[in-house]
Amino acid sequence: MASVYSAIEKSAGLLNVTASRDVVWPILTAFENELSQAVIAFRVATNAQHEGDFDARFTLPKEIDPYAVAVSKGLTEKTDHPVGNLLTDIQQLCPIDSYGIDFGVTSGFKKIWVYFPAGEHETLERLSSLASMPRSLAENMDFFTRYGLAEKVDVLGIDYRSRTMNAYLRAPVECYERDGVLAMHRDLGLPDPSEQMFGFCENSFGLYTTHNWESKEIQRISYGVKTQDPMAYFARLGTKIEHFVKSVPYGVDDPKMVYAAVTSEGEEYYKLQSYYRWRPVSRLNVAYIAARDTESA
Repeated sequence: MASVYSAIEKSAGLLNVTASRDVVWPILTAFENELSQAVIAFRVATNAQHEGDFDARFTLPKEIDPYAVAVSKGLTEKTDHPVGNLLTDIQQLCPIDSYGIDFGVTSGFKKIWVYFPAGEHETLERLSSLASMPRSLAENMDFFTRYGLAEKVDVLGIDYRSRTMNAYLRAPVECYERDGVLAMHRDLGLPDPSEQMFGFCENSFGLYTTHNWESKEIQRISYGVKTQDPMAYFARLGTKIEHFVKSVPYGVDDPKMVYAAVTSEGEEYYKLQSYYRWRPVSRLNVAYIAARDTESA
């Protein structure tokens, strides 16, 4: 556990972010028994919302209920908001392969990831039947069906801090081509992507949509790319993030994940994920959780 904390602290320092031991140590302690087997990744983002923080995430076996642990250990507060019921409702409806959690080194516990078994995709129709699910999932079923996105959901992300939900979807190749990307953005009322982002989307393996409980609209659509050289996609990612990409000592030969999105206000930003441990020391069946994120859609 000490080595993981040290890696988090050093990696955050590359971005001039000081990890708070009072924030990070309780999270690592709460899941200490699972850390040696976990896929562990670090993530940075280029937008102003993430300035001053640095995210870490790791996987957990399905036997662990991450929300129950987080509440019992005081990492997050139990809430009457539907976000507090969503994981339980998913557990009762769906077979689950494993979980992940996401936290900021200054902001603390943020998200839980729910991974469905390989080859056993969930459908948006089944998921939208849950009482705790954001209504924008059901309200936009025509959109999802029109673009061939409704039948294969691999992962759900529940963000307890921002009270949002992400659905990671398999998509036909047309969704990554310029005309498809432009059509989807315009259907959702989002600004047109830049030429850089159009080029990025052509190399994407998957996409995800973001939903909240306050609106029937889809909040955001994001695209993911797997690469060993993130800088090959961009002229610049910002000085601090460029320094991180070139200096982070972990996962040098492992693939990196880059996600791109445009906000409703027109801000275009990117998230970079680098792996501290791409494959776990043992229980290698867990490794495909990270590898699955790199599969072609």
